[in-house]
Amino acid sequence: MIKDLLRRQHIETPSWAYGNSGTRFKVFAQPGVPRDPYEKLADAAQVHAFTGIAPTVALHIPWDRVDSYEDLAGHAASLGLGIGAINSNVFQDDDYKLGSVTHPDPAIRRKALDHLLACVDIMDATGSATLKLWFSDGTNYPGQDDIRARQDRLASALEQVHERLGEGQRLLLEYKLFEPAFYVTDVPDWGTAYAHCRALGDKAQVVVDTGHHAPGTNIEFIVAFLLREGKLGGFDFNSRFYADDDLMVGAADPFQLFRIMFEVISGGGYGPHVSFMLDQCHNIEPKIPGQIRSVMNVQEATAKALLVDREALAAAQAEGDVLGANAVLMDAYNTDVRAMLGELRAEMGLDPDPMAAYARSGYFEKIAAERVGGSQAGWGA
Repeated sequence: MIKDLLRRQHIETPSWAYGNSGTRFKVFAQPGVPRDPYEKLADAAQVHAFTGIAPTVALHIPWDRVDSYEDLAGHAASLGLGIGAINSNVFQDDDYKLGSVTHPDPAIRRKALDHLLACVDIMDATGSATLKLWFSDGTNYPGQDDIRARQDRLASALEQVHERLGEGQRLLLEYKLFEPAFYVTDVPDWGTAYAHCRALGDKAQVVVDTGHHAPGTNIEFIVAFLLREGKLGGFDFNSRFYADDDLMVGAADPFQLFRIMFEVISGGGYGPHVSFMLDQCHNIEPKIPGQIRSVMNVQEATAKALLVDREALAAAQAEGDVLGANAVLMDAYNTDVRAMLGELRAEMGLDPDPMAAYARSGYFEKIAAERVGGSQAGWGA
C-alpha cells in the first residue's frame, strides 16, 4: 500500500532551478546551463526520467517568456512533461521600487495587475491549473505609506485576478516574513495570506514556502491549520538555516520535513489538490543532480510519514501516553526507507539509485559540450 501511494507522488520542479543562481551578491555560472525555456524543459525531463515522480515544471514569467506558449507546452509533452504552476514576477522592474499591486501610484498598480492577468492567459495557453503569486511589496520605513490602504489595494488586485480564473484554475498566495521590505511586508505570514484567500473564495489557497519563516516557527502547525480550513494549496519546498536560504529541501532539518509530511498525510492533503513544488536556487551545487536529490529527500520523508502506525499513535494519544505517542513517530522517522524506495524504482523500471544513474548517463558532459555560446539563463532571464 505504501509503495502504491509513493508511486502516485508528484513533485514539481521549477524552471529557474536549472539556470544560473548564487548568493545575494554573486551569480555563479556553470557549464551546460540552459539558454532558453526549451533547454530548461530538457533538463527537467532528466529529473523525471531518473526519479519517475517529477512530471511537471513550473514556469516563471517573464524569465520563461516565449513567442508561443502553446508550442512550449507541446515541447514539454514531447519530453513526457507537463507545464505546472505559472509564477508571476512583479518584483524585478524599476517601477516596482515602492510596490506593485500595493504601489501608491494607480498606474503602477495597473501595470502589475495587467501582468498577473497576462499570466492567466499563459495558463490558458499551456494547460496550467495554478497561478502562484508572491509579492515583494512592502515598506522600509515607518510612515512611508498607509498600511491599511496597501491591504485594500492588494485585496482589490487579488479579487480581479480571482475573477479572471477559469474553470479548474486556482491561485496560490505565497507569504514571506521579510525581504526586500524590512519594516512592513504586505503579505508577511500565513494568517495574512489565509485572510485574503478566505475572502476571495474557493479558487484561492495559500502556498507554504518552507524557508519563509522565522527561526523556531512550527510550520507543521500552519500546515495542519490550513488543511483543516481547506486552504492549503501547495508547498514551495526548500531548506533554511537563517532566513530565505533557498537550500535543498531536507538539507537543514530533515526531521522537520518528516513532521510536515506527517501532517499533510494525517490531514488528507496527500493528493493532487495539494501541490508539492520545489523552490530552490541551487547556489553552488550542480543543477540537475540537485533537483534529483531534492526529489529523493521529499520522497524519503513521505515514505517515513506513511510508515507511522496510526492506530498505535491514536491509542497512545487517547491514553495520554506522551512518551509512547512520541515513540511511534520516532520509530517511523528512524526507519531506513532507502531499500524500499530502491525496490519501488526498480518496479517502475528505473534505476534504484537515481543519482548514480544520472552520473553514468553522460547527460552533463553532453550539454556542457553542446551549450556553448548564447546567453545562459539565470535570475532575470
